[in-house]
Amino acid sequence: MTKIKFGTDGWRAIIAQEYTVDNVKRVAAGTALWMMKNGEAQVVIGHDTRFGGELFASTAARVIGAHGLKVKMAKGFVSTPMVSLGVVKTGSGLGVVITASHNPPTYSGYKLKSKLGGPMIPAQIAEVEAEIPDVYTGSFPTLEEMEANGLLEYVDLEGMYISHVEANFDLETIRSAKFKMAYDAMYGAGQNAMRKILPDAVLLHCDDNPSFRGQAPEPIHRNLGELSELIKNNPEIGLGLANDGDADRIGMYDAAGNFVDSHHILLLLLLYMHKYKKQSGKVVVTFSVTEKMQEMADLFGLESEVTKIGFKYIAEIMAKEEVIAGGEESGGLAVAGHIPERDGIWIGLMILEFMAKTGKSLDELIQEVYSLVGPFAFDRDDLHLAEEQKQAIIKTCEERPYEAFGPYKVEKLEALDGFKFTFGGGRWVMVRPSGTEPVLRVYAQAPDAAEVRALLDAAHQTLLG
Repeated sequence: MTKIKFGTDGWRAIIAQEYTVDNVKRVAAGTALWMMKNGEAQVVIGHDTRFGGELFASTAARVIGAHGLKVKMAKGFVSTPMVSLGVVKTGSGLGVVITASHNPPTYSGYKLKSKLGGPMIPAQIAEVEAEIPDVYTGSFPTLEEMEANGLLEYVDLEGMYISHVEANFDLETIRSAKFKMAYDAMYGAGQNAMRKILPDAVLLHCDDNPSFRGQAPEPIHRNLGELSELIKNNPEIGLGLANDGDADRIGMYDAAGNFVDSHHILLLLLLYMHKYKKQSGKVVVTFSVTEKMQEMADLFGLESEVTKIGFKYIAEIMAKEEVIAGGEESGGLAVAGHIPERDGIWIGLMILEFMAKTGKSLDELIQEVYSLVGPFAFDRDDLHLAEEQKQAIIKTCEERPYEAFGPYKVEKLEALDGFKFTFGGGRWVMVRPSGTEPVLRVYAQAPDAAEVRALLDAAHQTLLG
């Protein structure tokens, strides 16, 4: 029996190793028992483009249906935000997404979405975990039987989502912009929706390939070389967007084919939402996001808060307070006026609309950000280490003996979630183990890209010896 534990964003495991039909049955049973205890009678279920998505989604549906609960199921693959929005639009009590998001193609996963249209809060996830049986031995109706008994209904979650986009964006202005947009779906679940929303976009990897051609569908620069080169070779392209496997994260490129990280996107969103759209609210970011978000919030007279890493912590605040913009370093971003959920397509459309309505290039808008908070650069290295070595580094961080990284003297250490070593002058290094992968992440910020690389190299030498 495998102990099933939800990480930063859901339960994830390697397909056919721990991620099996039997274990999905167990998690689905725990989900059903939690729903019954909490008076929830209906769930929305969807899956992304990963291998076995339909099998695992139907398995979850059949177990939940066996408990007498109604299932609204997507036909074909959908993005995580489509399921989250579907929960709200159908008045359901819960959402289940079969996805491992940005993880390598060998993984699958199981995400839980609240009735508010965002991640379940940590306390509720712990309650679901406590309900997961060691073995599921209950009844297992077919989908046809469920449909005949009124326990299964297929819903067009993608169509519902596109209608929501059409009602909230100036698509006419976006589509008539003077520049072209390139979109890399990374073989993920955003491909069909983006093709319909922006029919003139230049498309990459917008076909169904459950193996993602062997590459983790994470929208970071090292995985997006084709998109960068496409933009460099086509001067008419003014913006590049990429989404991860379940399209809740975003990657972005400027007209020169340079990667624009999530910190810069967050700052652009806050600038657009407050200065141009005249909206207000709280700014909420995770521990690994640049402190320049707090600086801009202060300039605008807005309250700000820093959370642990994981969008679920932001969603928990969004459920209770008015949040104008929130997000995490890994590309999961959210804004007011939508569900409390990270949504890579929605955020991409926000930036496109910002550019189209102002007539400014992405670089010009970034320069406007710099005029307020100063220029900076950021990067992250993922170190694949033996577990023993990873834990040894974490233990050393906890005992706080690192006083310098090469020539950079540590001025302050924060340990909200991971370990952030600040050196002054907008320079810092952060060390944190991944919550979903066997990886040690090392993050760095400095005034320019060259110094970021120098900081990361110094961190490697100090941490690895």
